[in-house]
Amino acid sequence: MTAAAIKFSGVTCRYGRRTAVDGVDLDVAAGEHVALTGANGSGKTTLLRAALGLHPVTSGSITVGGRPAATHGEWARRRRDVAWVPQRLAPGRFPLLVDELLDSGGNPVAARTAATRLDVAGLGGRPLHTLSGGQLQRVFLARALGAVAAGARALFADEPTAALDFHGQEQVAALLAALPVTVVVVSHDRAMSRACDRVAEMAAGKLRLV
Repeated sequence: MTAAAIKFSGVTCRYGRRTAVDGVDLDVAAGEHVALTGANGSGKTTLLRAALGLHPVTSGSITVGGRPAATHGEWARRRRDVAWVPQRLAPGRFPLLVDELLDSGGNPVAARTAATRLDVAGLGGRPLHTLSGGQLQRVFLARALGAVAAGARALFADEPTAALDFHGQEQVAALLAALPVTVVVVSHDRAMSRACDRVAEMAAGKLRLV
């Protein structure tokens, strides 16, 4: 597996007239792990969602492994390239079971092995909406680890430890730090930031290296 370099060049994203991401430039080397920090509403999540094709880019460009990132609405086209750990569960029309989510990552065996390591293997038959915040984060992370095993060359994670206790935060930080792929993680967690190679801070849509 070859990790993917990620390049954000002059990326601007808006919600209506409000600028959420303002001319962000960031080069992430292949295999590098970068933590994005900053206050709520500073643009961190929007930047990740733009790289996944889940939010439109008003101007600028994003490349993953030298190829243009998914454009808005084309997440399905690139989901095998980039693993994704969302902060919140998107509402669905039908209840999705834990096992069904784990199987969707591309490598069900690896995802279930990760679920065992993360102490959520016994939740397979439960609908996602019945899980606690911490359980849900662990299940999404297990699915993402399955995606990495299936060939994803980068992983984006949005606050993957926010609902975990100190032990859980350190466990997840260690798991992500050991991944041989490029990682960009939004986090307020010090353990996660320490486990990354670099920290970049966002404020009012702009970015600076710490």
